[in-house]
Amino acid sequence: MEEEIKILCVDDEPNVLNALRRLFLDDAYTILTASSGQEGIDILAKEPVQLVISDYRMPSMNGVEFLKEVYIRWPNTVRIVLSGYADASAIVGAINEGHIYKFIPKPWNDDELKVTISNSLERYFLFKKNVELTAELKQKNEELQSLNRRLEKLLEEKSRNLEYRTASLNVHQSLLDAMPVGILGVDNTDMIVMCNKSCLATCKDETGIIGNNTFSVLPDDILRFIARVKREGLSSGFISHDGARQKVIGTVVEERGIILIFVPEEDAP
Repeated sequence: MEEEIKILCVDDEPNVLNALRRLFLDDAYTILTASSGQEGIDILAKEPVQLVISDYRMPSMNGVEFLKEVYIRWPNTVRIVLSGYADASAIVGAINEGHIYKFIPKPWNDDELKVTISNSLERYFLFKKNVELTAELKQKNEELQSLNRRLEKLLEEKSRNLEYRTASLNVHQSLLDAMPVGILGVDNTDMIVMCNKSCLATCKDETGIIGNNTFSVLPDDILRFIARVKREGLSSGFISHDGARQKVIGTVVEERGIILIFVPEEDAP
């Protein structure tokens, strides 16, 4: 729904107010009138007005004083002064004090005044749209900043969790490496997921075997033993590596993979 356009005309001369009403009869404007500055303020306090046209010379409160008060209380309104008073310094003072958009001399040209009113309203709605877009942008920026803060917090938590998991894995690996028997873990895709130092001697490649496929790094006798464990679920036997025999025990762990334990022959029960 389009916003209703209201124009407040303030002048202590009734014939001027009547002339302004007649001027806008063919326009879709709601014309409000007041015979004094105080009456104009009372009207503005009750309903929103986009544009105010005020006479310069009025008793009690002149046009500049009135529009200055309008600017303080309703700064978004467009303010126009009509006056037959042609003193240049007065015009400059009126524009500066009342933050006036236009100073139009009396008698005015109807066509020029209507063009001025149209331009004034266009300025008002452009300014209003700019304020709305600025507020919307501010809200979006605040939402983005809030999202960034949440993301930073999440990343910090993830980083702390990763550091904790890394530390835990390092401790876990240290404990495995300290064990006197070799331990090898293989998942259901035949990828090596666990290996301690005692177990490395049984492999073809003694560095970086975790993450490799068993077929690329393990000798054939261990591969055959793994196949047997898959079939039987639990198995044991002996293998030889570099002239040394080891007992190997294998078991399926909760259908997640296989654990192999290598025990030197002299330590085997």
